[in-house]
Amino acid sequence: MIAEIGLAALWLAAALAVLQMVSGALALRSAEGEANPLAIYARPAAVMQALLAGLAFAMLVWAFAVTDLSVKLVAANSHSMKPMIYKLTGTWGNHEGSMLLWVGVLALSGGLIALFERRLPERTMGATLAVQGFVALGFYAFLLLSSNPFERLPVPAIEGSGLNPLLQDIGLAFHPPTLYAGYVGLSVAFSLAMGALLTREVNPTFARVMRPWVLGAWVLLTFGITAGSYWAYYELGWGGWWFWDPVENASLMPWLAATALLHSVAVLAARDALRTWTIMLGVLAFSMSMLGTFLVRSGVLTSVHAFAVDPERGAFILVLLGLYIGGAFTIFALRAGAVAEGKRFSFSSREGALVFNNVMLSAILAIVLLGTLYPLVTEAFDVRVSVGPPYFNPASAMFAIPMFLVMAVGPLLRWKEDSPRRIRFEVLLLAVILIGVIGLVSFFGQFALLPLLGLGLAAALGVAAFLPLRGRKLTRVPVATWGMVLAHFGIAVSLFGMASEGAFTQERLAAVAPGGSDQVGDYTFTLQSVNPVAGPNWTAIEARIAVSRDGGTPVILTPQARNFWSPAQSTSESALLTRWDGQLYAVIGNQAADGRWQIRMWWKPFVTFIWYGGLLIALGGVLSIIGRVRVDMKRRKAVSLGDERRADLEALGTAPVPAE
Repeated sequence: MIAEIGLAALWLAAALAVLQMVSGALALRSAEGEANPLAIYARPAAVMQALLAGLAFAMLVWAFAVTDLSVKLVAANSHSMKPMIYKLTGTWGNHEGSMLLWVGVLALSGGLIALFERRLPERTMGATLAVQGFVALGFYAFLLLSSNPFERLPVPAIEGSGLNPLLQDIGLAFHPPTLYAGYVGLSVAFSLAMGALLTREVNPTFARVMRPWVLGAWVLLTFGITAGSYWAYYELGWGGWWFWDPVENASLMPWLAATALLHSVAVLAARDALRTWTIMLGVLAFSMSMLGTFLVRSGVLTSVHAFAVDPERGAFILVLLGLYIGGAFTIFALRAGAVAEGKRFSFSSREGALVFNNVMLSAILAIVLLGTLYPLVTEAFDVRVSVGPPYFNPASAMFAIPMFLVMAVGPLLRWKEDSPRRIRFEVLLLAVILIGVIGLVSFFGQFALLPLLGLGLAAALGVAAFLPLRGRKLTRVPVATWGMVLAHFGIAVSLFGMASEGAFTQERLAAVAPGGSDQVGDYTFTLQSVNPVAGPNWTAIEARIAVSRDGGTPVILTPQARNFWSPAQSTSESALLTRWDGQLYAVIGNQAADGRWQIRMWWKPFVTFIWYGGLLIALGGVLSIIGRVRVDMKRRKAVSLGDERRADLEALGTAPVPAE
């Protein structure tokens, strides 16, 4: 009955998506004072749809937890001997389950909007819920007609096939769900943008409603990408943290668009500017999340991340892609001209800096999009092309470097109009730091240009992140400002880790017999032994490697070469030694005919700063959400008291703190 309850809940949720879409559309068409009686059902339909979609997903989790081998999806992706944590994560470690998680989070988001959001006019809310229902309906149709997660087997399987061994890692418990939630947050921003565009209500109130969803989506995408990068780094055993894999790019592109949208919606909320730009970025951000869905689940890619291999499913998603994105850009083209321009500002202002960096982000997005899609297009003509770091790194850097330079000084500028002469001391200080660090590093050796520039920019950005606090009483700095400072500092920290890894990494591939030694960087490593070991659903060859730094106390590393039996697959499990100034990374390879073993060692100075910075960026986003919610609450209170001047100051986050 587990599968039948889940399937019934899914059908009912789809029916309510139709009701939500129709009711919302009727609310949009209703004139003032002439509301259609059916329009009132949009909100309750969204709430009930969220409950039913949640029930459907809970039933699938239950089926995986009890290993119900009569369900085709469980039999294909689980195993009775698998640890419970991987039984549960196996729920979304496949095509159908991940899509059900997607639509479940989508329905939950729509339900939360319908239940709690009261600031928007009802026509705009109706249009938003109609768009949200339309988006959800496409995914319900995809699940029910093409990818039914509750399909039964005619005869229950004796044993399951098991989950992809590469996905049997604790990182899978966090990486995909956070990415999906981020994608869905962008779908809410898209629905709000389309609702405001359809009703011509593109204004600061709409932006303040939209901003928490964009911030939340951006935080989740940041955390998901950070976790995914570290998972690939230690799990795949190749020693890198980013390879410009098409599926990696599929998560990066929505993040780039969301970053631009985040800053644009902040300007609209605070200054009533960038109205059309905000709507366009809302559509673009969701388009990138839909494109990522297509790339991962259509079968056009072969990747550890890619779940679907059925061309029929890919065609279905492609149709949805055309409907959603094509329809949205068509509406944008028809309605954008009717959106009022908003307030003007000088190029030399904080708004101007944000617009410049949004253009740079859009250019980087275009570069990543082109590099991701180009090999797929050429492959359709039987021409195989590989696009990797030699293209992505320098092409992205052309726009990233000026973006970082403007990001360093942008928060120091005033709103609307400012003179660069006012911040000439800060600009001079940052220039001295940038040039000084580059010169100092160059003095000690020859390094590639991009890592060298990265080190200088990281130092300058790290100092620049805290300059907006200069001359201010720290206890009176708004929480949202602290969030901005922390996020910008996190970017500097990550950039420092990336540049250090590129500039200072040392690698050693050695053939070592038991008892033999070799060296990488300051570390001496000795292969003590190689022994067979067994896990819950795998066997492995495990090396015991003693490593010491400059003759210090040895530490034992135990890299493994694992063999899973269900499904049959070999994986390489790296061993890491983390120190404050970097990581030692060890992998065991094959045994040679003379009895020696291949040992690959990397010393990666400050590589962990990449992920520390990612966590700081996400934490900064969380603080911004908290701060913005507090500001919006204060603003609404000021409006209710009739103090419009204070309300405007609260919107900017510059209102004076009242005396206790």
